[in-house]
Amino acid sequence: MSSFNVQKYITHPVQGMIAHTLFFVMGLLPIDLASAIGGAIARTIGPKLKVTRIARDNLQKAFPDKTAQEIEQIIFKMWENLGRVAFEFPQVSKMNVYSDPDRFEVVGAENIALLEGDDQCGIFFSGHLANWEFCALGCAQHSPPVPVHLIYREPDNAHMRKLFAKRKPTPECGLIPKGSKGAREALNVLKKGGHLAMLVDQKMNDGISVPFFGREAMTAPAIAQFALKYDCPIVPVRIERLGGVKFRITFFEPMEINKTGNRKDDMLLIMTEINKMLEDWISERPEQWLWLHRRWPKD
Repeated sequence: MSSFNVQKYITHPVQGMIAHTLFFVMGLLPIDLASAIGGAIARTIGPKLKVTRIARDNLQKAFPDKTAQEIEQIIFKMWENLGRVAFEFPQVSKMNVYSDPDRFEVVGAENIALLEGDDQCGIFFSGHLANWEFCALGCAQHSPPVPVHLIYREPDNAHMRKLFAKRKPTPECGLIPKGSKGAREALNVLKKGGHLAMLVDQKMNDGISVPFFGREAMTAPAIAQFALKYDCPIVPVRIERLGGVKFRITFFEPMEINKTGNRKDDMLLIMTEINKMLEDWISERPEQWLWLHRRWPKD
């Protein structure tokens, strides 16, 4: 007799029910209130969780000159930001970054237009900073719109996947799960002149070694591979939380990519530049980055 799968039949359904209930309730509240509740809960509980040890270790590696007190303050504010992100999520797709100047300051929108209407593919990238969901929203809601296909990590819990599907900023946008099948989908999007939105700041064990905060970090090279294969522009996008539910979204000029003929060297050069850009953004607002994944190997 096969053993009963507790995770499949109990744990995952319960987690899904709780998540869907929270999503529904937070969607009914004013977003300022929902965000504040999420921040308060996360900053109260988060620093006490075991996973916080990873954040502390990462921060000590990235900022060896910071005191223990300074690091704990960053951790406290990081958890608050994450709580806000989670409780803002149900209402993100209802917001418009161009029609609400009290909440959004958009800088460099003209750089979105460079990728519009010419049948040339393109890639927008950001990191897990502030509320990273607004990266794709800023592209899709631009006039004229630039629909993007989001590459994301699909949750193991099947009951959570419908919630993740709500990440689509507009119906014209798509969702591409990470993995070999997703990579083929992404290539097909670019081949047809479409656009991708990627978060490129997390560790990939079978990636390439690239400097990050003065240490070698295994980094996913997919964005560089795509750009080199299709000669498509890469547009950096920075999201900053300016306080509460108020953000600045900055679309930078497309990165300059010079092919040398050595694909391996070209990939490393592109990813080194991207990591340096992310490092600068994170250093300015370290409390707004997701420090909870182990970016570097244990000492």
